Amino acid sequence: AVVSTQSGHYGRGDHLLLISNYKVTVNITLYTMVMNNPDPLIVRAARGEIVERVPVWLMRQAGRYLPEFKEIFKQHSFFELCKNPELCCELTLQPVNRFNVDAAIIFSDILVIPQAMGMKCTLKANVGPCFEEPLRNAEDVKALDEFSVINLQYVYDAVKLTCEKLKKRVPLIGFSGGPWTLFSYMVEGGTSKTYSKSKKWLYQQSSYPVSELLTTLSNAIVDHLYQQILHGCELVQIFESNSEYLTPAMFRELLIPRLSSIISSLRAKLAPHNLSNTPIIVFCKGGAHSLTHLDGLGADVIALDWTCDPELARDFVSHSLQGNLDPCALYGSHDNIRQRVRDMLTRSGCRRMIGNLGHGLYPDTDPDKVGTFVDALHEISEEMLGSSNEELQSLYT
Repeated sequence: AVVSTQSGHYGRGDHLLLISNYKVTVNITLYTMVMNNPDPLIVRAARGEIVERVPVWLMRQAGRYLPEFKEIFKQHSFFELCKNPELCCELTLQPVNRFNVDAAIIFSDILVIPQAMGMKCTLKANVGPCFEEPLRNAEDVKALDEFSVINLQYVYDAVKLTCEKLKKRVPLIGFSGGPWTLFSYMVEGGTSKTYSKSKKWLYQQSSYPVSELLTTLSNAIVDHLYQQILHGCELVQIFESNSEYLTPAMFRELLIPRLSSIISSLRAKLAPHNLSNTPIIVFCKGGAHSLTHLDGLGADVIALDWTCDPELARDFVSHSLQGNLDPCALYGSHDNIRQRVRDMLTRSGCRRMIGNLGHGLYPDTDPDKVGTFVDALHEISEEMLGSSNEELQSLYT
């Protein structure tokens, strides 16, 4: 059906399209086809396409806050779980089976790349990841094993198995740590309040092989994400969780060019497989000072931490946003969570938006509160989109 109008107003159901200064022909069949786009909701949102509601997933959604996860964790160390494709699959599916999330994220860890280069890492209770022998000098960097995806085949086997089990119910997200975050863990030997050891390398680059190591890690990240996509992931995210420790100048000079190179190299590598349009999400914690630079990376989605006002971000980011509720907000009441979700969506808008937290879930989060967050995002965004002109207007702008 095709409807033409000279009046500047087009009404259909609850929608009202405001059109000025020119005659517009509206093809309802095309509109229906767009709304029935076979691509998953989260993929459409990542690409800035039409959505019926805001999709949602959570960083660390497969994690220690779930009682079913804890039962399995009692029997295995963390990295034993990471290296077991069957258990990785089971852990990845747990939140999908419990909540109405719009994506699964493969259960793995950002530090599998340094492990594949010969560094031994364990997860210590109440401490976090610890490398037995952190990098101290140029000789240590030279002694690293050459990165090979063969050493991470267990990750790709887990991705393939999980996609088979999901049966297209929701898409699977793959991920990697960013070059600076991996670099800083490898030099510090674990988490740090200051990351002063790794930053010392940055300020004394004549004495330390900073560029060499960052380039090596960047190449490994491209290969790792590429393999995850080839094995079935429909989106990927780069976690630069430690970028908040860089000055704005260092962030822009050191990190932005490497992230841009990772994204362009990954897309070029995927092109022969017709997968170069796979959505890429970039999460740089503390990166709100450089939103314009992040927008120019070539990523599809810029993920925000909870310290960034999404309304402000819209002034600098032309791509889709992801985030960004404070993870601690889930300690609040169910009603309070719903109100905070509404406030977040009011500021971010519902178009070009993926709902998430501003960082990962904490182990003591109540799973029922996670369910409230997920359901509230769906319900409130459906309400907002149903009562606004945003989506219909986007067809003509």
